[in-house]
Amino acid sequence: MTEQLHHYWQKRDFSVTPEPRGKAAKAGKALGFVIQKHAASRLHYDFRLELEGTLKSWAVPKGPSFDPNDKRMAVHVEDHPLSYGGFEGVIPPGQYGAGTVIVWDRGSWEPVGDPSKGYREGKLKFRLHGEKLHGAWTLVRMHGHANEKQEPWLLIKERDDAARPASEFSVVDEMPDSVLSGTKLRRAPTASSRRRPGSTGLPSIPDGAKKAKLPLMLAPQLATLVDQAPAGEDWVYEIKFDGYRILARIDGGEVRLFTRNGNDWTSKMKTLAAEVASLGLPSGWLDGEIVVPGAQGAPDFNALQNAFDSSHTERIQYYLFDVPFFGGHDLRAVPLQQRREFLRGLLDGRTGERIRFSEDFQAAPEEILHNACRMRLEGVIGKRRDASYVSHRSPTWIKLKCTHRQEFVIVGYTDPSGSRVGIGSLLLAIHDEKGDLRYAGKVGSGFDTSTLATLKKKLHDLQVDKTPLAHKPAEARGHWVQPKLVAEVSFGEWTPEGRIRHSVFHGLRTDKPSSVITKEEPVPVKKAARAKAKPTDLPALPKDLRISHPERVIDESTGITKKELVDYYLLASRHILPHLAKRAVALVRAPSGVGGQLFYQKHAETLKIADVTLLDKSLYPGHPPMLSIDSFTALISAAQMNVIEFHTWNSTVNDIERPDRMTFDLDPGEDVPWPQMQEAAQLVHSLLDELGLANFLKTSGGKGLHIVVPLTRRDGWDTVKDFSQAVVQHLAKVLPDRFAAKSGPKNRVGKVFPDYLRNGRGATTASAFSARARPGLGVSVPVAWDELPDLTGGAHWTIRNVHERLEAGTDPWAGYAKTRQTLGKAMKALGFEPS
Repeated sequence: MTEQLHHYWQKRDFSVTPEPRGKAAKAGKALGFVIQKHAASRLHYDFRLELEGTLKSWAVPKGPSFDPNDKRMAVHVEDHPLSYGGFEGVIPPGQYGAGTVIVWDRGSWEPVGDPSKGYREGKLKFRLHGEKLHGAWTLVRMHGHANEKQEPWLLIKERDDAARPASEFSVVDEMPDSVLSGTKLRRAPTASSRRRPGSTGLPSIPDGAKKAKLPLMLAPQLATLVDQAPAGEDWVYEIKFDGYRILARIDGGEVRLFTRNGNDWTSKMKTLAAEVASLGLPSGWLDGEIVVPGAQGAPDFNALQNAFDSSHTERIQYYLFDVPFFGGHDLRAVPLQQRREFLRGLLDGRTGERIRFSEDFQAAPEEILHNACRMRLEGVIGKRRDASYVSHRSPTWIKLKCTHRQEFVIVGYTDPSGSRVGIGSLLLAIHDEKGDLRYAGKVGSGFDTSTLATLKKKLHDLQVDKTPLAHKPAEARGHWVQPKLVAEVSFGEWTPEGRIRHSVFHGLRTDKPSSVITKEEPVPVKKAARAKAKPTDLPALPKDLRISHPERVIDESTGITKKELVDYYLLASRHILPHLAKRAVALVRAPSGVGGQLFYQKHAETLKIADVTLLDKSLYPGHPPMLSIDSFTALISAAQMNVIEFHTWNSTVNDIERPDRMTFDLDPGEDVPWPQMQEAAQLVHSLLDELGLANFLKTSGGKGLHIVVPLTRRDGWDTVKDFSQAVVQHLAKVLPDRFAAKSGPKNRVGKVFPDYLRNGRGATTASAFSARARPGLGVSVPVAWDELPDLTGGAHWTIRNVHERLEAGTDPWAGYAKTRQTLGKAMKALGFEPS
C-alpha cells in the first residue's frame, strides 16, 4: 500500500509544508469523499474519493456543476493519504501546490457496481452524500488517454432529482466557503502584506455602515462638470489630479488594481500593488487616482502615459480619497465626510512616498481653483459633505477645470513640415447624440520627439482609406485612421462651427474606449447645488406601484438588492423599451433570488403585471395569451414581480411570421478563454460583412456575445433559421478548430457554437439592456465593433457599473434602425438554396 503514496511523498518536503505525511490504510465500511478548494497558481477544486486505502484524486479547474450538460475536466493526480481529507491551511511558497487550501465539501460516497473495476477501466459511477454535493455522478476517463502522466477525465452530474441547470444555480459561486471553518478561501499572505510593527490600530467602523460581502467588482463614482462653484458650506474641495482613476480591491493578502472601466491593471503596477498590500489593511475597496509628478512637482499626464509605455511605473503615486467597502462592511451609505475621516484614520502612520491621502482644503472654492490654476493643475473636485457613494456620474460630486480639457477620438493625422518628424497634427472628433463621429478640429502642439515617433507608429498601423467621419468638412485633410485611439487635449474655446482653438496635446488615454467620447458640457451649478445624497435622479415609480421588500438581497455573491434591480430598470427604461415594444417576450423570474429556483414564463396565466399587453391567442393557439412589455409601467411592474430577464422574439407582433432580425448567440464550450471568444466574434463579423450583411454586436450579460443582423421582413422563420444554420456550418467547415456546428457541450469543448437555434419560431434571446439572473447580474449591452478588444467578458457591465455607459449618451447601434437588407444576395454568395 505504501507504493500508492510514493508520488505524494516524493513531491513534498514535510519539514516545510503543513500537509500531513499520512500513510495508506485499510478501507473501512463507509467510504468518504472530500473536495478541497485550492488557490494555487490557478484556482481549482481537488476532488478526492476514498478507495483502496487512499484518496484517489482529480484536479477540477472549474469545480463541480449540478448541470448534467456541464462535463467538467478532471485531471487525475497522485493518490493522497486519508488524513489529507481534513487538511486546511497554507502551503508555503516554493512547495508543490503552494497556496491556500480549504475543505469545500465532504461526506460519504456510495459506488454503483465494483468501484475498483470502474476506476481501473475509466468509468466510475457513484452517489455523493455531502454537505453541498449529492445525487448520482460519474467520473469517466477520456478515450485514448489511459496511462498518461496526468490522465484527463470528465466529472459529470447524472440526471436525477438533484440535477439543476447551470443558468439556475452554480454551486461553486453560491456556496464558496469552507464546510469546516466557514471561512472564505484567501491567497497566502506575502511578507509585505503583514502589518508593520508599531503601526497604529484601526479606527472604528463609522455609523451607517452595513455588514456586507466584498463585491468582486466596483464601478467608481464620477463627477459632473459644472460652470461655477456652488455657494454654501455643504461642499469640500480636493485637487483634481491629472492621472488615471484606480480602485484597489484588498482581499486577505491579495491586492488587485482596476481602472474606472473595470480593467485589471495589477500586472502593470506590481510595485504599487505590493505597496497597497504593505498597508496591512483588512479586506475592502479603496478609491483614488494615480499620477506621476512632473519637473515642477505637479502631476504630469504625459509622464504617466510614458511610464506605462516604457513599463517603468515605479514613480507612480497613488492619492486615495474614498473607501466604499472595508472590513466586511459596506460604507457607501455613510456620508462622505465621515468616510473621509475614517480613511484618514486608516492611512495615519501607514502612507509613504507612493501612497498618500488626498487632502481637502479649507478655503473658498474660487480661491482654491485660482491657486490650482496658478500651479498649472487641471482643476478641483467638489463633493457634498453628506453624499453617499454611488457607482455612476452624480451631481453630488462636481468638477471645475482651469481650462477647457477633455478627451477626443483620433480620426487622422497630417504630415510633418519643416524639421519636424513623425506627424504634423492629429485630426480629432467626438460622437454626437446619434453616435456619429463629428470633426472637432486638430491639435499640433504639446508633442516631444519621442511622442511624435510613438504616435506615428501607432497611427500607421491603424491607417485606412476612408474617413470615419459621418460628414467630412473641406478643412479636414490628412491620413485617416480607425477611430480607436483617445487623446487628452486642452484648448482655449469652442468655435461656433464646433472646432477647438489653441489646443495642446497631453497624452493618450488607454483607460477609456473611444466609443464613449462625447462633448463634455458643464451643467448649471444650480442643479448641483440642489442635489441631495441619493443614488441618482431616477424616474418616479408608476402611480400606485409599491416595491415590496426592497431590501431583500437577490444576489448573495454581491449583496445586490431588489431595490437596486428596480432602480436599474428605472434608469434603463428609455434604453430597453424600444427593444421590447411590440415583441412577444419570455420572462425569467427569481422570487428567491438568482441562487433559488427560476421561473420561465411566456404566457399570461396567473402573473399579474400592471399595464402588460396580452397578445392575440391566435398567435400561439392552444395556450394562454403571450405577453408584450410596451410601457414604462409594465417594465417596472415586472421588476416588482421579481422579473430579472426579458427575452424577445425575432419578430414584432404586427408581422409575427416574418422575422425582422437574425441572431447568433456565441456560446463558448468548455475551457474556451475570453480572447478566443473575441476572435470568434470577429470571425463571424467578417463572414457576415463578406456576405454583405450589416451586423451589430452586444454583450450577452452572461458568458458569451450576441451578433444581430437586422432584416427587412420578407422571409419566413424556416428560411431565416436554415440560412443561419448554413452560416454556422460554413464556419465549422472552414475553421473546425474554432467553431462547432452542433449544440451540446460534447460538440463544443474548446470551441464556440454560434447558436442559430435562436432563429426558430418561438425562440427568444435576452433583450438588449436586460439584466441576467446570474451572480453579479450582468447586463446585455450594445457595443460598437471597435470596442470588442476592450471587453473583459460577456458580463463586462453589471447593474452596478452600467450607469456610466447609459449616461454617456452614445448609441453604438445608431445605424441599426436605418438598415434595410434581405438575405437574397447573401444566400447566393454562400451557395444556399432555401427549401
